[in-house]
Amino acid sequence: MLFCIYTRRQHQCIQTETLPPKQTTTQEHSTKMAAASIPVFPVFVSFLFVVSSLSPVMSISIPIVSDSGHRTPANQTFRPSKHMQKLKSVNAYLKKINKPAVKTIQSPDGDVIDCVLSHLQPAFDHPELRGQKPLDPPARPKGDEREQTATESLQLWTDSGESCPEGTVPIRRTTEKDILRASSIKRFGRKLRRHVRRDSTGGGHEHAVVFVNGEQYYGAKASLNVWTPRVTNGYEFSLSQIWVISGSFSHDLNTIEAGWQVSPELYGDNYPRFFTYWTTDAYQATGCYNLLCSGFVQTNNKIAIGAAISPRSSYNGRQFDIGLMIWKDPNHGHWWLQFGSGLLVGYWPAFLFSHLRSHASMVQFGGEIVNSRSSGFHTSTQMGSGHFAGEGFRRAAYFRNLQVVDWDNNLLPLTNLHLLADHSNCYDIRQGRNNVWGTYFYYGGPGRNNRCP
Repeated sequence: MLFCIYTRRQHQCIQTETLPPKQTTTQEHSTKMAAASIPVFPVFVSFLFVVSSLSPVMSISIPIVSDSGHRTPANQTFRPSKHMQKLKSVNAYLKKINKPAVKTIQSPDGDVIDCVLSHLQPAFDHPELRGQKPLDPPARPKGDEREQTATESLQLWTDSGESCPEGTVPIRRTTEKDILRASSIKRFGRKLRRHVRRDSTGGGHEHAVVFVNGEQYYGAKASLNVWTPRVTNGYEFSLSQIWVISGSFSHDLNTIEAGWQVSPELYGDNYPRFFTYWTTDAYQATGCYNLLCSGFVQTNNKIAIGAAISPRSSYNGRQFDIGLMIWKDPNHGHWWLQFGSGLLVGYWPAFLFSHLRSHASMVQFGGEIVNSRSSGFHTSTQMGSGHFAGEGFRRAAYFRNLQVVDWDNNLLPLTNLHLLADHSNCYDIRQGRNNVWGTYFYYGGPGRNNRCP
């Protein structure tokens, strides 16, 4: 989500056990028939008489999710024909989005991972990609140092030792329940459209982020630790991500996004999950999460986008972070995604975008939550670790080694960095710099508290 200002088996998880960096901080931031002895005809007539005295549509006392995404009151009128039509549409969508699998893997968290032939993945339903195959990897930005990782796996579905064969990509299977949690089939897998405002306070979205703008950007890189923040409402989420942005703040906004998120509505649980997103019209009609539409082309058989991340950081315990890099291939113009220590996940084809066909005008790093105020006060949905930035290493969430990519495909440190926490009593941010972590920041918070009613 974006706020206005712009405001396999190869393990990828990084165990960080170094001493906390010395901060130079800047604070801101779900009859039998009658007995045979009784004549049938009179009973049938009586039955029709009773039915005719009732409303033509039966009222069933169950909560129903409305098109607005909220549950309607019990005793809501339920029309079987309308419900069956919706299920028919859902099944048609599932048939389209879930591709034939050459192998299926059951994940411990309940997910089903389908190993789909690369050229049959959803991206190749797009008219401009139909009949093609994934591209070969591009040259990585100069200065990209690949770190050595220390844990065995990054996602839960790989814990069994199973993996997808070469020539396939692992795709999290979408279920009927997944779609029915959404406000509508049309909006499934898409961020809710909202007016992007420069003060970033619209639509109940709250942020603690750093950003750079004012120049031309061709990518971004950072490492961020993974937590399991509590999300207290089924229609809220908590995420940490990188945004690559271009265009105006209204109808033609282009974004490329990647990170981890907890979203009960999208996934049906509270696991932190690796995700991607893109849009080219400010979240109106284009784009989607992960591989839920034709867009992102996956080239890797070890990472399932949308699958749960494991292990995770623990308060006062071991810290685990993931590396992310998004950059524009200088030869073909596609935007590539790298996960962990040099694992290429895939790319967003350049033709998807308007402004981002050229370059980005802003890069942003940080956290975002949705505050629905469903109980009349601020949500207790957590951001990051659920603790404020001031608690520091092993307690607060962080991003470290922040960099951007320039026109010549060089990774460079950030300059002219801006910090923003639009509800600093609920979620804040502190930035620092040292020789090990480069430019870094801590961020997050608990949400509702004495200073955040």
